[in-house]
Amino acid sequence: MSSKYLLIENGTVIDGDLNPPMENCDVLVRDARIVKVGKVNIENDVPRGADLEVVDASGKTVMPGLIDIHCHMTYGLARTEEEISMYTPPELRTLIAAVNVEKVLAAGVTSISQPGGSYFIGVGLREGIRQGIVHGPRMTTAGRYLTTSNGLTDWFPDSTGVPEASTGRLTNTKDDMIDEIRRQKKGGVDLIKLADSPFGDYQAFTDDELKMCADLAHQLGLQITIHARGDGEMNAAVNAGFDHIMHGNHMSDATIENLAKSQIPLAPTQLLMHHVVEFAKEARARHSIVEATKRMNEATMDSLHRAYKAGVKFAMGTDSGFSLVPYGQWHARELEMLMMYTGMSALEAIQAGTKHGANAMRLPDDLGVIAEGMLADIIVVNGDPLKDIRVLYQPGKVEVVILNGEVQTFPDDVRSTFVRNDYLPHEYGWDLITYERVYEGAEIPKTQLDWSGERRRDMLNDIRKFEKLAVAPVGV
Repeated sequence: MSSKYLLIENGTVIDGDLNPPMENCDVLVRDARIVKVGKVNIENDVPRGADLEVVDASGKTVMPGLIDIHCHMTYGLARTEEEISMYTPPELRTLIAAVNVEKVLAAGVTSISQPGGSYFIGVGLREGIRQGIVHGPRMTTAGRYLTTSNGLTDWFPDSTGVPEASTGRLTNTKDDMIDEIRRQKKGGVDLIKLADSPFGDYQAFTDDELKMCADLAHQLGLQITIHARGDGEMNAAVNAGFDHIMHGNHMSDATIENLAKSQIPLAPTQLLMHHVVEFAKEARARHSIVEATKRMNEATMDSLHRAYKAGVKFAMGTDSGFSLVPYGQWHARELEMLMMYTGMSALEAIQAGTKHGANAMRLPDDLGVIAEGMLADIIVVNGDPLKDIRVLYQPGKVEVVILNGEVQTFPDDVRSTFVRNDYLPHEYGWDLITYERVYEGAEIPKTQLDWSGERRRDMLNDIRKFEKLAVAPVGV
């Protein structure tokens, strides 16, 4: 079979590796890989008669596709924890995820890692994408989170337990942890996800447990990550050799120094927490949750600024999958959050959202940079993200998405048709927060706003019933 060529010409290239932008630059792709960056002479660089497609990027930005290493495809735009953990059957969750993942790719996110989800749906989704059954970005995935009775995903009272449908898996002993890691390896996961305490108030796994889990995961050829908001679990995860770490809201200078020395990437995934506060009114989020999150965000601002100054490596993760952070709407806004919460430049934020996520895709030497020999995951943007990072998430600004050297096509309504779970009620926010709604005043579809009459009365009765049983923390 003859090679296929793709020429992206006359763009301003941001390579993802902190080099100055290259103006009026061409990128030549053969099959799935980049073969030349610079001025291309078609007669000399492309064999005569070869299959050649040309993309005119004049006046536009050419950069690596974004890598979101914290994207929960099985959550289905959840408003409540029960939607995620209990109500939606696996067959429906799978179908919903298969539709929603296309929105992520259309937003210019060409790679995602799912750090925890329902059943082994992530494995099926990953394989469906590989086989061309599902249209989505390249993907790695964990299975259910390992937690203890004191960790994030043991949501419900002991009388309820941890349902099989939950994203959590209760592992209170080392034997439980070993058994679950081995079982997930057999199930086909790429990484293991641990869930430490919800808000970082204490350490839910011991240092020895974290080290044991990391060693076993690596022995089995898997990566390992952790939900870690507090200083103790952050430092313990670094010492245990985790591959990347999520959140880091509370960190001492000693832990930051340890993390910076290790160069283990930290994905703060601040987007969800920021939206809880910024869009509290629009989402109708509970006042107590908003106030607690506001305090957490203030602490995070301090921790991450100190971490950036110390040389910590950052990656992009968004926690997409909740009603507050819908698929395909806000992923690149995490780069804006990185700039705000750390003080880094736009160029550094783009590196975090591209090159620094490649290891979570298990392709550290092949992905996230526009350079000869690298995989051709590329986006063409109508605007300059170095002047205004927001162009990366404004509707219509990402004009071309290239995955594995192939220009992708999408339905016209890929952004506006929302597929979500429709089950109730621990709340994250009752209404869907889309870009158009909060910035352009557009109404969301009526089906998403229909909380009147009999349905509203039923919902309120359910809330009163469930609030007597438990209240869950926010933010996974």
